[in-house]
Amino acid sequence: MDVTTARQRLEDMLVELDRSIGVLQGDPVAIGERSAADAGSDLTDADRARAMLTVATAQRRAVTEAITRLDEGAYGRCLDCDKPVPEGRLEARPEAARCVQCQGRRERRR
Repeated sequence: MDVTTARQRLEDMLVELDRSIGVLQGDPVAIGERSAADAGSDLTDADRARAMLTVATAQRRAVTEAITRLDEGAYGRCLDCDKPVPEGRLEARPEAARCVQCQGRRERRR
């Protein structure tokens, strides 16, 4: 993927993530306006919103780090082994920082 296309896709992702994060942060659960029977679902909804916010925030961080790598000329190189990240992986995940093998190793260690 060429640098211009990568930058545009990453910046578009950043705008969308910022929008999603804003919605998740600005949508408080109004427990007082709901019946006692709904209190259990409020907790579930709040937990779900918190989880989605955590994921969106982590993805936003990955996107901003990818933009930084673009600016530094390191975009498309694996952070661990310095080999090129496959084109198909960058097409699917423009924010990818590692090749498939290194990412697999990282996930197995968790």
